[in-house]
Amino acid sequence: MATPGLYVYGIIPSESMASAQSGTGIDDNQLELISGGKLAAIVHACSTEPYQGPDSTVERWILEHSHVIDTVWQAAGTVLPMSFNVIVSPGDDATDSAENRLTNWLTASTDVLSKRLELLRDLVELRVEIALDEATVASMSQELLELQQATEARPAGVQRLYRKRMEERTREVTERTADELYPQYRHRLAACAEDLVENARPGRTPGSITVLTASLLVHKNKIDAIGVELADIRDSQPGANIRYLGPWPPYSFSEVPELGAEETKPGGC
Repeated sequence: MATPGLYVYGIIPSESMASAQSGTGIDDNQLELISGGKLAAIVHACSTEPYQGPDSTVERWILEHSHVIDTVWQAAGTVLPMSFNVIVSPGDDATDSAENRLTNWLTASTDVLSKRLELLRDLVELRVEIALDEATVASMSQELLELQQATEARPAGVQRLYRKRMEERTREVTERTADELYPQYRHRLAACAEDLVENARPGRTPGSITVLTASLLVHKNKIDAIGVELADIRDSQPGANIRYLGPWPPYSFSEVPELGAEETKPGGC
């Protein structure tokens, strides 16, 4: 029988082990707590092969992974969550088990990880996306209103060319408006957060221009303050579309030293 690896969900302080109740994780695998001095890792025994499968299966695994982290986070008050598919393999030496490798890493990384865990205590991650609706911005632009009138006054045969020009100018005006609003909105949200990390902007959605998409590290007592800022942005800026997700464990703010594990991003086959 092959020596098993360990699938790692996250890291917590050892003092929180009692509150992090045992349960099951991906595919109902029994969870374990591996202790290394002041730290403990939430794991389950597994093959050293990464989890791969159809998209629907991978999505279920990711949800099960996230549920474990969220449950432990609620119980312990702080957690360093690992991304999906972090697996510790045994070493080449027969005595160098995955558990020994993980325990040694926890011990060697105690100072860095303990400080990070304490810094993240009672902090949550929020995902915020702000975009502008092109049609609404166009309805408030004198330039675009005049262009629309000029388009309607043209013969039907040439209106198509003018509509194309109208679409291009609408996008340009909306992009300019988004660029003007970006520093203001970023400053307002950053003022309520411990940290802010901008995320890659999603592919352009027809009829919409992204102003800002970011993950915020926020004290749990400041969640309402972020909501107030976003409500004011929505109410004061015509055409502002806001997507607000969380609170989550601080995935985007959980930098950890190299684990020496196999890490494979989710994918289908």
